Amino acid sequence: MKVDKLGIDLLTHDPVVILKDLEGKRFLPILIGPFEATSIALALEGAPVPRPLSHDLMRSMLETLEARLEQIVIHDIRESTFFAKLVIRTNGEVQEIDARPSDGIALALRMKAPIFVSDKIVLEESVSGDGGGDEADEERFKKFIEELKPSDFNR
Repeated sequence: MKVDKLGIDLLTHDPVVILKDLEGKRFLPILIGPFEATSIALALEGAPVPRPLSHDLMRSMLETLEARLEQIVIHDIRESTFFAKLVIRTNGEVQEIDARPSDGIALALRMKAPIFVSDKIVLEESVSGDGGGDEADEERFKKFIEELKPSDFNR
């Protein structure tokens, strides 16, 4: 999947990142914190920062240790909380590190690593963008997605 949009959830007013599958058929909205939203927005926009943010620091540490972020995987959801893992290769060995999806996404954007979502999550939590549901709801969702921009979460 890839990051499609970043904005504000209309119901909770919390930042939300919306992932989209590569065919553009399924969307996965994930509520995130404001600091992670800022970090993701800066990575999406390629905006320079005067001092490294936490995710810039993580990238620098991995690069200094000659480790490579191979991918992040959003693999589970329990009690409305998503779980992810960073898949890191160092010295020929693969390590999996537990992470919040928002941190994994922010780091993946900085390190140009792919973002994967388990089939279970895609089937249970994603929203179709190409039919199969109530047409009015789909149109509202499509309009919401199309109008989101990174600056939406800056209040």
